[in-house]
This record gives sequence, C-alpha cells and structure tokens, in this order.
Amino acid sequence: MKNIWRIILAAGLFAGNAWAATPAVAGGSALKQFGNEIADMVERVMPSVVVVRTEAVQYYAARDPFRGRWYKIPERLAGQGSGVIIRKEGYVLTSNHVIEDAQHIQVALPDGTQFSARVVGSDPTTDLAVLRIEKAGSRVFAPIEPGDSDKIRIGEFAIAIGSPFTLNSSVTLGIVSQKGRSVGMLPYEDFIQTDASINPGNSGGPLVDVEGKLIGINAIIQTAGPDAQGNIGIGFAVPANLAMRVAGQLVEHGHVERPWFGIQMRELEGDGRGALPRKGKMATTGEAPLRGVLVAEVVVNGPAEKAGVHNGDVLTAVDGLPITSAHDVQKIVWMRGTGEALRVELLRDGKKKTVIITTERMPRE
Repeated sequence: MKNIWRIILAAGLFAGNAWAATPAVAGGSALKQFGNEIADMVERVMPSVVVVRTEAVQYYAARDPFRGRWYKIPERLAGQGSGVIIRKEGYVLTSNHVIEDAQHIQVALPDGTQFSARVVGSDPTTDLAVLRIEKAGSRVFAPIEPGDSDKIRIGEFAIAIGSPFTLNSSVTLGIVSQKGRSVGMLPYEDFIQTDASINPGNSGGPLVDVEGKLIGINAIIQTAGPDAQGNIGIGFAVPANLAMRVAGQLVEHGHVERPWFGIQMRELEGDGRGALPRKGKMATTGEAPLRGVLVAEVVVNGPAEKAGVHNGDVLTAVDGLPITSAHDVQKIVWMRGTGEALRVELLRDGKKKTVIITTERMPRE
C-alpha cells in the first residue's frame, strides 16, 4: 500500500507545466493502481463476510366473530443482516439486533454454502453477538484479521462490506468521518462514524481499512427522517478493539464480565472554575479551567470506596490518561479486565491526590 501513496504523491508533486503536460497518464496510473489494490483487498476479505438470515414466530390474538373465542395466530418474521468470521472454528461476530429474538439462524458464505448457527452469547449494551456455525464437519473457516481501531485516523479510507437490502457481498468505500461518537441508542457508545454507504442489512458486517483489517462492526445509520431508510452518508460502527474484546468474552463465558469502579459520575459545569459541592462545604478549584469528572456518588463497599474515593472528588486522570468526561472513564475501565489495579489522579478540596483502584466485576443487575 505504501507504494500506492508514493505514486500518488509523486504524481501530485508534478504541479505546473509538468503536470499540465501529462495529467491523464500520471493521475490515471496512480488511480488505476489504487483501484486494483482495493479490489485485491476485497477479494482477500470477502470469504470472511457472511449473510445472517433469521426467522422468528410472533403470535397475535384474533377473535372468532361467530363463537367469540380468542385464538393465537402465528406470523413468521424473516430478517437478514451481516456478520464476519473471527475464528477458524466458525465463530461469527454480528450485531445483537440482527439475531435478537430469532428462533432459527442461518449463515450463508459468499460461495453460496449455507449453515445453521446458534447464539453463543450476546451483549445488548454494545449491540454485539457471537454465533457458532454448526454441522460444518472438518471445514476450516477464514477469519478476518483484526486491526487497531484506536490507531485509525479521521480521514482514512474505510470500506464497508455486507448485504444491504438483501444485496449480498456489497462493498462501499468512504472515509472515517469521526471517532468516539455517541448517538443515544445504546447504554455504551464509542462509535466510529463513516460516510461509507451503510444501509439496512449492513448491520453486523465489517468496516475495514485499506489493508483489509477489521476496524469496526457496522451498527447504526442516520436517516433523513422516521420514514426514510436510505443512507445519507452518516453511519456508525462499533470499534474493533471493543468488539473483539466483547466477542472474546462471549466465546469464553457466554456473557460479558464488565469491570467497574463503583462510582456515579457527573460532568463538570461550564469550564470547571469556581466552587464544587462537597459534603455541605465548597471545594474550590482555583482560577484555571478544570478538566475532569465529578464523583457524584460512591457505591458502598465498591472498588472506589475501598480505594478511598469520596463523594465530591474530581477525577482528572485514569491510568495516565487525562479525563474530560464520564465516557472517558467508562471507556478506559471497560477496556481493562476485572482485578486490574489502575492509578487514578483526583482533586479533593483543591489538593491533588493519587489512589489505586482495583476493578471488580460489575453486578449483573
């Protein structure tokens, strides 16, 4: 891929007379090679992308107008989404809403082969689920190569692969529009935003970089209105780092053991200057703008209380990373395991303190 960018850069450097003399040759050659590289990458990735078909039976009540008796009338509901193979044994990562309430699940590969599948585990908090292909004999599947979603940059190319509107194995090209998006659809959100066309049926499919590495699981689209379904260039994907971590726990445990600090947080008002309430007193933070989150409540006998955190403390950094929102704390903690000790910097009554909080498993309820 580096060679492509050298060619494009070289072509762009011939500005002025040199560029004007041979614009079609220099530009055309670079674009053609870039297109070939993308096509080659898609061919490598495609065997890892699957169609997920579901079937459920929903009952609705109907009354016999002559006898006055009520009956349950079954209605078969069919759905379709996408998924991506993450392990050679036939584990498939998809969106939870694709398989939610499904009674029968079928996975179809690009070569037309179809298999039944069962749900290994699901996590509605992040809208992710893992399936296991069944009755595949000794077949070895082609898992996708995971990328590092933390290292992707805004403006990088992103390619979405899936089955929008039942159009299997569709590919769209766009860019990473933004990172860390929250749209208020899930309990925990850290979406990658992309303008690569994502439509109904793309859910659960992979978002990959130009090397074919997984950087996200396509999940949500922004539409023009409640009655519109088409893409308007705003789609959201669960970052690969989070998705693969959740998938690993679903494969191993069937559920997600999520770590926590045992605190409720509140955003600082304004720029954080001035007074903050604490146990009936006022804890001043000085004139400089304060960046952090306010500890609104410490859970009794939770990890934070055991470490000496108090109501009214302001968390400013966790594990060496600066904090500007409650989401920052949640993201750092959730990407760690239970039982890990994290260094937390905070302010109390205007004085800096450091405590060590050892994460514990978040209660299911």
